[in-house]
Amino acid sequence: MTAATWDLMIGALLILMALSGTLLKTLPISAAALYMALGFALGPGGFNLVRIGIKADAALVETISEVAVLVSLFAVGLRLRIRMQVSSWRQPVLLATLGMVITIALMTLAGLALHLSLAAALLLAAILAPTDPVLASDVQVRHENDQDDLRFGLTAEGGLNDGAAFPFVMLALGLAGAHHLGPWGLRWLGLDVVWPIVGGLALGWTCGAAFTRLVLFLQTEKKQALGMESFLALGLIALTYGIALHASVYGFLAVFVAGLSMRNVERAVEDEADEVRSAAKPPQAKEAAAAHAETAGAMTRDVLEFARELEKFVELAAMLVIGCLLRTEMLTLRNLLIAVLLIAVARPVAVYISTLRSDWTAPQRRLGAWFGIRGVGSMYYLAYATTHGASSSEIGSIGGAVLVTVAVSVIVHGISATPLMNIYQAATQRRR
Repeated sequence: MTAATWDLMIGALLILMALSGTLLKTLPISAAALYMALGFALGPGGFNLVRIGIKADAALVETISEVAVLVSLFAVGLRLRIRMQVSSWRQPVLLATLGMVITIALMTLAGLALHLSLAAALLLAAILAPTDPVLASDVQVRHENDQDDLRFGLTAEGGLNDGAAFPFVMLALGLAGAHHLGPWGLRWLGLDVVWPIVGGLALGWTCGAAFTRLVLFLQTEKKQALGMESFLALGLIALTYGIALHASVYGFLAVFVAGLSMRNVERAVEDEADEVRSAAKPPQAKEAAAAHAETAGAMTRDVLEFARELEKFVELAAMLVIGCLLRTEMLTLRNLLIAVLLIAVARPVAVYISTLRSDWTAPQRRLGAWFGIRGVGSMYYLAYATTHGASSSEIGSIGGAVLVTVAVSVIVHGISATPLMNIYQAATQRRR
């Protein structure tokens, strides 16, 4: 395409993105589904204006999806104002660990039944296992003080399991001969499971807390009106992710926890201000504490607002790429069967087992079982496997299934998310 054509297309897409909020109120589709359809129309499946292939352009697809997931994970962490009760995190952690393992086990069996090799079946299952933080805005917490257990659980699950899927992707690559697992898998256990997860959690928490405390110190103690918190947010994401890559820990997990840690500092500063206000302190000390808390709140609000805006751009880019990668010949009975098995069998079984002893109500368990949205995270793992040693035959055998599953999920979950969550919210309010 010529530069003029690119200018026209990009301008039209940006205007469409700006108007989509109003347009989609009258249509039973999500913004992600609309962007994906446009990508399909622009790609080889439509007018063939943009030519992208998962094998030929794996590095590009990996980079775009990687950036999209990182921005979304950070925003998700900021939305979750940290709950200090351990019991609040029990359900999300179970969904992101036990639920993921069950999903992977069931989808691996499905892949073997469909005559995939063990490595290809496990790789397919690991790629499809994580729920998506980029496309799940309708089922996530609506604001930082949202106390709904279902929304909190689904939001935190999406933040955690994009990093938790990595060990299984590495295990599949090891079985395919593209990654060293060590004797009896001990290297994989130590360097692909324990260290990257523990290190990612610690690194993310440290970076988020240190960054936020430093900015607050400069603003309140040194009276530095820094401004441009948006660039500080991008800096924190890039810094945390860069350190994580150098330390060989899971960067997705670290960036999500950095967002959580930033929110936790805000809550801690507000708690400190409340203690000062309730104590026998001089008026100057109370005013300083109140100003400190207000600064912390304003900074996190500004960063979150910027992250939300940036999310819309990365969602547009990622879904256009996914649409361009789709081909009509991928709509085979096998690929559609894999999508149905994941959405209608593996996800519900995993959620119902993971929530057996939880406080979730029956409606919450049903909605949790349904809303296992797949999308950009799965696209990243597919591109990652392609650039890190998976054979062309393995990618060829599972690539179409991944893309079809993502497309089906985007369509069916996008159509059902708003009406089902509105019904759920209305029922919740009536019970109160």
